[in-house]
Amino acid sequence: MSNDLAQVAKERGIRYFMISFTDLFGFQRAKLVPAAAIGEIQKDGAGFAGFATWLDMTPAHPDMLGMADPSGLIQLPWKPEVAWVPADCVMEDKHVEQSPRVVLKKVIAKAAERGLRIKTGVECEFFLINADGTAISDAQDQASKPCYDQQALMRRYDVIAEICDYMLELGWGPYQNDHEDANGQFEMNWAFDDALITADRHSFFKFMVKSVAEKHGLRATFMPKPFSNLTGNGCHAHISVWDAAGKTNKFYDETDEMGLSKEGYNFLGGIMQHAEALAAITNPTVNSYKRINAPRTLSGATWSPNSVTWTGNNRTHMVRVPGKGRFELRLPDGSANPYLLQAVIIAAGVDGIERNAHPGKRLDIDMYQDGHTVKDAPKLPLNLLDAIRSFDKDATLKQTLGEEFAQAYVKLKTNEWNSYATHFTQWEREHTLDI
Repeated sequence: MSNDLAQVAKERGIRYFMISFTDLFGFQRAKLVPAAAIGEIQKDGAGFAGFATWLDMTPAHPDMLGMADPSGLIQLPWKPEVAWVPADCVMEDKHVEQSPRVVLKKVIAKAAERGLRIKTGVECEFFLINADGTAISDAQDQASKPCYDQQALMRRYDVIAEICDYMLELGWGPYQNDHEDANGQFEMNWAFDDALITADRHSFFKFMVKSVAEKHGLRATFMPKPFSNLTGNGCHAHISVWDAAGKTNKFYDETDEMGLSKEGYNFLGGIMQHAEALAAITNPTVNSYKRINAPRTLSGATWSPNSVTWTGNNRTHMVRVPGKGRFELRLPDGSANPYLLQAVIIAAGVDGIERNAHPGKRLDIDMYQDGHTVKDAPKLPLNLLDAIRSFDKDATLKQTLGEEFAQAYVKLKTNEWNSYATHFTQWEREHTLDI
């Protein structure tokens, strides 16, 4: 594809370009640019006021410019006259170091210096709910074990098939869709790829799912725990590391029991050793900790971790190794920023390789039944504040991701926690009014 967006517009019949960036809280921001003006905007950037988004800026900051990256262009399958283009944020001719896509590209470049090419996939779970967000959208979806429910899946066929058809059209390689473990919950899978491509597609996927749901009079949410008695929305990440050409899986060792190479174990060691700090980014909202620290749900299991442990093909741990040459991080949830999720995984893993980190003992027990017998496994943070504090103490992660980013993230997330902590809840009224 040509890098000249004006030429692309002529070839594809594009009338508008959506120049889009994702802020620190995962919100997508965009300018809609007519094709007639795209040449100038591609050269000079689309203008934004950073303070008006979740970035650590003030109204006095200069214009922030979204510089379109043509390599990530995605033509909207449901509205082909519009093309979504991810942007890297620039201010006064310098990249905005706290901008999530910029953070990810920086970390990818550092890994590339070591000859490492990270490939990842994500499993995106979401609920289809009613417009006001109070209940699932399908009143008939009431099974106590709803996972893979054939009838419930087909009642939402029009929505799921439309999204999958679009992914097929885009060449993403979607391969399965299912009704997930909660009533009203679904998961859609597509092929893994380079980390930046996966992040761009993850970002666009959330936009696409919400758009298609709205088209059908529904609402889609990736909120980690929208219903207290149901399984939450995870965003499991599958990770492997390849050589620079992307041909040889450096994690794979056919002679190893788990099929992992020394570098694979070291990368995993980095994930394990940075896990408590990692959570501030993989689980970035107040609501996130109602998922990973949840009591048993209606279906019988939360399918989410609460301890820093790893295993083979066993879904009750934070990390599992489901096949040779890769592993699955089950910690992230649906609120994870698509770019920061990839960035922090790479940062932790590459640090593990550099330090020859060991992941610790493999545990093959059922953590939901026998986790109480494990006395030395670190616990994941109990709330967002604990996670923020763990991240703020992790000098290595902060340095790798960038000090400007880390400072901005800790500041804004602490402000978010403080806002939550000062909110007067109905629970307080019900339990303490008469004290």
